[in-house]
Amino acid sequence: MKKAEENPCAAATAQPAHVLIFPSPLQGHVNAMLKLAELLALSDLHVTFLNTEHIHHRLMTFSDIQTRIPATYPKFLFKTIPDGLPPEHPRSGDKFIEFYRSLNLHGKTQLREILVSDEVSSENCRKPRVSCIIGDGMLGSLTADIGDELGIPVIHFRTISACGFWAYFSLPKLFESGQLRIRGEEDMDRILRDLEGMENLLRFRDLPSFFRESDTSNISSLTFETQQSLRARALILNTFEDLEGPILSHIRHRFPKVYTLGPLHAHFNYRTTKASKTTSSQQSSTSTNTLWEVDRNCMTWLDAQPPKSVLYVSFGSITWINRQQLLEIWHGLVNSNKRFLWVIRPDMVVGKEADGDTPVELLEGTKERGFMVGWVPQEEVLAHPAVAGFMTHSGWNSTLESIVAGVPMICWPFFADQQINSRFVSHVWKLGMDMKDVCDRKVLEKMVNDLMVDKREEFTKSSDEMANLAMKAVREGGSSSSNMDSLVEFIKSSAKRER
Repeated sequence: MKKAEENPCAAATAQPAHVLIFPSPLQGHVNAMLKLAELLALSDLHVTFLNTEHIHHRLMTFSDIQTRIPATYPKFLFKTIPDGLPPEHPRSGDKFIEFYRSLNLHGKTQLREILVSDEVSSENCRKPRVSCIIGDGMLGSLTADIGDELGIPVIHFRTISACGFWAYFSLPKLFESGQLRIRGEEDMDRILRDLEGMENLLRFRDLPSFFRESDTSNISSLTFETQQSLRARALILNTFEDLEGPILSHIRHRFPKVYTLGPLHAHFNYRTTKASKTTSSQQSSTSTNTLWEVDRNCMTWLDAQPPKSVLYVSFGSITWINRQQLLEIWHGLVNSNKRFLWVIRPDMVVGKEADGDTPVELLEGTKERGFMVGWVPQEEVLAHPAVAGFMTHSGWNSTLESIVAGVPMICWPFFADQQINSRFVSHVWKLGMDMKDVCDRKVLEKMVNDLMVDKREEFTKSSDEMANLAMKAVREGGSSSSNMDSLVEFIKSSAKRER
């Protein structure tokens, strides 16, 4: 008894679980993992969210975390580490791999120092030591190594789709079988017949973009990091059973403890709204985890448009395009004679001709029926009654947000898992069309009219059905809701066992 009084942290049962969450420093990863962090904090866990300095600065500048997080979650702490790159580095587009490798190189030392020095704990156990790490599986070896070294349980969170994760995980078998040998463009439409769980579905062009590269270093790195998730105590995926059940069954043969919690943004909105009603608190289900400055003029413009009349166009936070691609897409949108809201980031168009003259017909067509903007509140845009379709890069967050909103998609994937996501959207879930590897104004014009006019009824029907299943998953008693409760209990029990 005396020892417990001298050291109040000595009694293991008195210390609650404390989770450190470490995302890859990319908009989609940070957004999803911050939603998870808030859900865990809502379950009364201590949470530390570790960002790179660059990402945290952008969050503080463009999001509402400064006011929202401290006011809502007293047990929530932000910490930062450097990413090892100079301030002027773009950290996006074709420089993304440099960014990723730098963090992998420097992050392990930084994370170890934070955990060993008790930077994330406080006196008198008001914030206990970290008892669990939830690390981005994209940095799988980094967190797994630190967890093993310090004796801290590690859970991996993959922010990509289950089908994307399974494709990465199956890569060694594809190499061994010789299926990844490509002889030219004629091989791009060759069907892969032996990819377990996806037999006779995927063409070579539907595999993650890194599989196409002649430089195998990126492929080797992805394979290695994906396999590291086998070392984790559990795997978290931002998906739901009714969407990716068949693929999840294959994943569970290799990863027995899998928590599907998605769609996380809908899950977060549902639980925070429910908590506000129960406690009569000021907690809001709306949040902005953006790294870009939002221009809300787009909402005013949408308010003035007829119902189901607008195609929303956005290629996410990393995609870059050249001048020729910009003009082809622009012509296709204008020639479709449909209203469109197009997000064009300041850094999205690259090349020497990025600032060339714009044809008069495009300017006039945009003035009449279009609206261009630097960044938007995407969840709000997709939920707006004027929006009828979404031309997307098929990033997983965007895909899930479109599914929840019941908005069919035209998929134009850029890289990574986006290629496989677009194939599942078009050929498995029947929620839209796939335009990968094509950038042609006539093709886009036809797809826009198919989506919004000629095939509108069939796409609307399938989209509405999947939206209902998504919401069913996150409501009380749903698969994702039950998995969240199980995850919280697993974290708490793991903390007790480790102590």
